[in-house]
Amino acid sequence: MSEVNLLAKLPRSQRNVSLRTTSKTADVIAISRLFGHEYFDGPREYGYGGYRYDGRWVPVARDIVAHFGLKAGDRVLDVGCAKGFLVKDLMQVCPGLEAFGLDISEYALMHCEPEVIGRLHLGAADRLLFPDNSFKAALSINTIHNYDRNGVIRCLKEMQRVSGGRAFVQVDSYHTEEQRNLFLDWVLTAKFHGYPDEWRQVFAEAGYTGDYFWTLV
Repeated sequence: MSEVNLLAKLPRSQRNVSLRTTSKTADVIAISRLFGHEYFDGPREYGYGGYRYDGRWVPVARDIVAHFGLKAGDRVLDVGCAKGFLVKDLMQVCPGLEAFGLDISEYALMHCEPEVIGRLHLGAADRLLFPDNSFKAALSINTIHNYDRNGVIRCLKEMQRVSGGRAFVQVDSYHTEEQRNLFLDWVLTAKFHGYPDEWRQVFAEAGYTGDYFWTLV
């Protein structure tokens, strides 16, 4: 298990934290956690403010393929795949790779990229309906923190089970109190978050042996 930044080449989004702080209400949070139209393609206060493919995941996909030594015929799973952008780009940069995705959002799957139709599954990250060791690698980027602490542990155990520990997760975190306060002003969907050492404790409790990194506001 090691800390590795596989999203280093992903452009950072511009975030207006002060605007989010003033617009965030219990109703906004509840709507965001439905992961429907408002979250993906509605106003920015509910989530992405428009989740559209622009190719930004291509260099990330290349780094993932290199990190795990993926090749044609290998199977890889993206847990929390949304509209399938990363699944699409993994297949693009590694022809013949069998890439699949899973997401809890019917809306996202119904608005997926054409290239991944039939490869995305509706389901929950804490109950992956796949056999043990059925993937060469499993990925989960900015997803499992949407569960409470016990749910996060279930997700990590599932990632471990289907990949044999060949996995990568990225989760919400912070290194300083200032970063933590910014995060609390911004966050809509995450139910569990913590400093890196708190996350490492959760990884250990789950028996997770894959790699990991942090999303900072």
